[in-house]
Amino acid sequence: MSRRPTVLGLRENLAQFSLLVAITGFVGAMVGLERSTLPLIGRDDFGLTSNAAVLSFVVAFGLSKAFTNLGAGALAQRLGRRRLLIAGWLIALPVPVLVGVAPSWTWVVVANVLLGVNQGLTWSMTVVMKIDLVGPLRRGFALGLNEAAGYGGVAIAAAASAWLASSLAPQDVLVVAAAIVAVTALVLSVIFVRDTADHVALEQSSHDLDGVAPPLSAAFADATWRRPALRSCSHAGLVNNLNDALAWGLVPLFLAAHGASLAQVGAVAGIYPAVWGAGQIYTGHLSDRVGRKPLIVAGMLLQAAALALLALSDGRFTTAAIAAALLGIGTALVYPTLIAAISDAVAPIARAPTVGVYRFWRDMGYAVGGLTAGLVADALGFGGAIAVVAGLTAASGIWVAIDLRVGEDRRDGVRGVGTRSDGVLVDASGRTLV
Repeated sequence: MSRRPTVLGLRENLAQFSLLVAITGFVGAMVGLERSTLPLIGRDDFGLTSNAAVLSFVVAFGLSKAFTNLGAGALAQRLGRRRLLIAGWLIALPVPVLVGVAPSWTWVVVANVLLGVNQGLTWSMTVVMKIDLVGPLRRGFALGLNEAAGYGGVAIAAAASAWLASSLAPQDVLVVAAAIVAVTALVLSVIFVRDTADHVALEQSSHDLDGVAPPLSAAFADATWRRPALRSCSHAGLVNNLNDALAWGLVPLFLAAHGASLAQVGAVAGIYPAVWGAGQIYTGHLSDRVGRKPLIVAGMLLQAAALALLALSDGRFTTAAIAAALLGIGTALVYPTLIAAISDAVAPIARAPTVGVYRFWRDMGYAVGGLTAGLVADALGFGGAIAVVAGLTAASGIWVAIDLRVGEDRRDGVRGVGTRSDGVLVDASGRTLV
């Protein structure tokens, strides 16, 4: 039987793309199960009284996911995307077991270290594989669909787990549901997912210059400080997930402290990622048409306004729900656009390690956010912590507006664009484009 030729495009690779979208939904569900239950489990079942102690699981998750992203980006070219995806789901299998038998909060923190590794491997690979399949022309739309599926999974799992936990033991709900999700996603990945190495080679061959994947040290320097188009995205990504750490670990405690029921906590925990997830389908497509920078700046400033509204809400459910929806819209503007901007700025052969560095800094935001929110909340209260994060988010939006100059987020699919041996994008004359 002859092998089908490798082609780029969303429609041409619809079956594999759709499968990866579904698997991304399972990736998001693993985190969503914790959104409305785990902070309250720490307070009620393990007797934690310090906000910093409760949020230690977010810090552990963020650190492990960040460093896994860094390693995954470097290893993807060498070991293959599919192998790392399967490895990520294998690592997820002990997570529900550790939470279920945990005699102390330390076990829960260890489980979230493994969850961070799972998320770093699985989400990184599904993101990169979708970019590989569709090529440069519809990259923003593809990433919008990817992130919509992931955070749709977060929203559904957060709301469903809170609803079930209102009549069943929250810890039991978390354990059983996480086990089902991990096993199902592992089976799908092993049986049906195909690697995308041929698609990467095909896209790279369309460039005028041959290239090799840059070493991790070069990709790290480019995405951290050397290239404005990349460092701006890395910084904005870190602050964005700092926000998410606050929403994940502190907002449930903030609402509960003001008398919200578990169902109301679950509703707010679900509204934010639901709006975020659904909105990305449109915003990813929009960024292909109007450019990346306007959406990133607008999204960061809208996030800051939403957090300021939440800080002033005194925990009132209606106001908190509105703030959650606005936060979701702001995040939808930012999240797929940042990854698309990173992918625009490098050639296909440099994509995996550069995206890995970006995702390292983005998910380091969970660790920074968990520490910041927990310590500031212990010192200034919940409202003070939320206000501080709102200020940081506004400052980040202003930074992107200044640092990401027009023309630096150009796409790499245009005619006459190639790659130097270090992965930097250049035109036919060898002039650096970004």
